[in-house]
This record gives sequence, structure tokens and C-alpha cells, in this order.
Amino acid sequence: MTFSLTILGSSAALPTPYRFSTAQVLNVLERFFLIDCGEGTQIQFRRFKIKSSKINHIFISHLHGDHFLGIFGFISSLNLLDRKQALYIHGPFKLKNLIDQYISTFDRGLGYEIIFQPLHYDGIELIYEDDKVTVESIPLRHRIPTCGFIFKEKERLRNIKGEVIKELKVPIKCLQQIKEGEDYVDDSGKIFPNKNLTTDPPKPRSYAFISDTAKNPQIIEHIKDIDLLYHEATFADEGKKRAKQTGHSTARQAAEIAKLAKAKQLILGHFSNRYKSLEPLLIEAKEEFSNTDLAIDGKVFNIPLSKHN
Repeated sequence: MTFSLTILGSSAALPTPYRFSTAQVLNVLERFFLIDCGEGTQIQFRRFKIKSSKINHIFISHLHGDHFLGIFGFISSLNLLDRKQALYIHGPFKLKNLIDQYISTFDRGLGYEIIFQPLHYDGIELIYEDDKVTVESIPLRHRIPTCGFIFKEKERLRNIKGEVIKELKVPIKCLQQIKEGEDYVDDSGKIFPNKNLTTDPPKPRSYAFISDTAKNPQIIEHIKDIDLLYHEATFADEGKKRAKQTGHSTARQAAEIAKLAKAKQLILGHFSNRYKSLEPLLIEAKEEFSNTDLAIDGKVFNIPLSKHN
């Protein structure tokens, strides 16, 4: 029951020898989502031994180069690897035109279909759903239209108490309804409360990717109680003025958002290349929100299962 995030790139506009441009892979119950695709993303897939063939959905937050320029090489490599299944790309509408132009330069086109789903920026929006997980886009406050993404597990069915079910000789045909929370009524009409037949499922897990943005308290209500929050932290306190000018956040501001949202854990990322050491950013953030960590290329963050409160 995996819910894990792998950092592929953690740098802001200019990559460094140790920090690639923004990209992440989120594994939710063996559904692999690529979040942003900065330059060099496919190299990081190989470096960290993640199979690119597992990616069926790519989410691009906005059209600044450090968040999407890697997608062209990624598309090409998937073609060279003889991909056949469709690839879904969720991103700004203008990205579709760029991808179409790129594909048109292929001698024989692609061997697989790209299905483009444009983002909107007028409010929070459900952009993906299956039987296990939902993905929502959330508009941010940057210099150009930019979205963040919120990934949530759906509530699981209740867990059957096997010994009780066996003792009561509950028919198999009734198990689904019991898992869904219904009581069991035997042939004599006796009612067995569901709470005696099942236990609570684990609490659904959640992850929020807050890409490039100035400090934006409006997002707090949408990421309330999030298990894992990634929030850009391009600058330390000394760069607060520059952050405001460029539509970015400081580490402290990211931590303030995490604190107000009552997040369980905060990850800082999108670091300016001016910082050779990231320790000052971490220290400043922890002064506001203690459970803070750094997005380091290759680092994996696991969200364990937990019980309902």
C-alpha cells in the first residue's frame, strides 16, 4: 500500500551540479504520476532506477522552462522504448501547441497517443479520478498562470473481522455490503451491528504539490490537514524582497503556510542556485514549523498508513 514521493529535481531556474530542475514522481498504490518535468528528468529516472514506462499521467504546473523543458526528451525516449499505451498530459493549454510542433518533426510520428487535458485557473478543479485516488488542480499566485496539485486517496472499505464472519457463517454475497458499512441481518432477522463485524480502514493519505507561488493564504483551506506538503522555498529570509518581485516564497513563508494548514510534514524545494548550503533555509523554516525537510534529488518520502482519529 505504497504512497511515496521521489524527488527528481529540486532546483529553481538554474540547475546546479547537484540539483536538477523541478520534477517529482509520486507513487500512489502503484499508480505513478510525474509532477513537472524539468530539463534532465529522464536522466534522473535512470539515475534513481525508476521505470519511465510506469508513467501514464504527467502534471505540468506552468510554462516556465525549469518546470517543463524536459518533457520533449521524455516523450521522445518513450517512443524509442516502443511505448504503446496512451500518455496523459495535464498542463497549460499552450503546452499542447509546443508538443504538437515537436511531434510534427518526427519522421513517422509517435507510436503511442498523447491525450492532452488543459488546466484551468479559475478555482480548484478535479482533473483526475479513478477508483483509488483523486487529483485536483489549485491556482497559485505566480507571474504567469500556475497550478498546484493535490493528490488524495479515496476512503477504503472497512476491514472484515474474519473470525467473527466465520463464526456467524455470513454468506459471501453479504460481505461487500458489510465492507461498505451495512449491518448484517441473519435468516432469523437478528441484526449484527457493523462495528462488531469490521474495523476501521486506514486513514486516506494525501499530498499537495505547491509549485512556484508567492505566499498565498488562499490555498490553506484546500490543503488543510494534508499529510505531506511540498511548498516552493526559492529564497531564505535575506531574499524576501526578491521573492516578492518574482512571485516566489521564502522558506519561512512556506513554513507559515504549513503551520496554518496544520500539515503533518513540509518539504521545501525549488531552491535558488545562490545557495550552496541549504541549511539556512531549513533552520528558518523550522523556526515556524518543526517537521520540515529538504527536497534533495533522489530522496524518497513515504507516507505510512495511520488510523482514523
